[in-house]
Amino acid sequence: MSKDSLNIIKDSVSLRDTITLAGQKKHIIEAIKPDHVKEGVTQHISEVSDYFEKVIAMSLNAIPELFKGFLFLMFGLFIIRTTLKIVKSRFEKRNVDISLRGFLLSIIKFVLYALLVLSVAANLGFEMTAILGALSGLVLAVGLALQGSLSNFAGGVLILLFRPFEVGDYIENNSGTDGTVDKIDLLYTSLTTSNGIKVFSPNGALANSVIKNFTKITNRRFEYTIGIGYEDNIKTARTIIFNILTNDERVLKTPVPEVFVDELADSSVNLTIRGWTLKTDYWATRNSLQEEIKNELDKAGISIPYPQREMHIISEKDK
Repeated sequence: MSKDSLNIIKDSVSLRDTITLAGQKKHIIEAIKPDHVKEGVTQHISEVSDYFEKVIAMSLNAIPELFKGFLFLMFGLFIIRTTLKIVKSRFEKRNVDISLRGFLLSIIKFVLYALLVLSVAANLGFEMTAILGALSGLVLAVGLALQGSLSNFAGGVLILLFRPFEVGDYIENNSGTDGTVDKIDLLYTSLTTSNGIKVFSPNGALANSVIKNFTKITNRRFEYTIGIGYEDNIKTARTIIFNILTNDERVLKTPVPEVFVDELADSSVNLTIRGWTLKTDYWATRNSLQEEIKNELDKAGISIPYPQREMHIISEKDK
């Protein structure tokens, strides 16, 4: 290609760019004219106004449906409360187990409230298929996230099926927590300890632990150890303690109370004392007998020695 041809091409490109720039400049000048700016602002304001008018119109149209849904919700809550009262009274009349009452009432309450929410949503115009689809996905996600809660629910079902304890029983579990059972709920069992503290124990842990039920038994055995001095008469001490046990009406005659030497300890001869009593008299009998035994041993001149250790000191002179 010759040099003249190249110059012609360059000149044509330069001329085209100049025409384009001139056209853009003219367009910009036209766009920023006051009349055009005013028209653009007016158009945008009109669009925003139309949008708000549509929102207000939709809100006004939805008010009757919302009011209807609110009335339906209030009516549903009234029906649920009435139903629960009727079911509770039926349980009481038919003497349904107290442990089972709370658990069944919790399940019924959950089901009724779930049905109420679905009914209100359907009444507001939501599609049930979409709601059920979303609900199934939500249930799956919640189930994966709350595996511990599901195990607690299963534990509650097992407790009610196999009845290791009931409402009103005094129990103790593996962790050392003890108390009177107040309520067996869906996920937790509530206890009241002997010092009045409220304890909520997960049903899953309770169902999988060793449970000591002190209410299911009729009699309980008390046991404690008392040490006497090596210089004291063992036979006399045994006779005094055995007479105290047999003369107390709260101590059962069968099985026969026991008093025996259990250990020759460092500072004392340890006597183990065992006796049986009714579970209702357990604590009173156990506590009062210790005081009585101590007083009678003191009267007989039998000592209960303090822990002591004998030491031999060797001086340089003795060496």
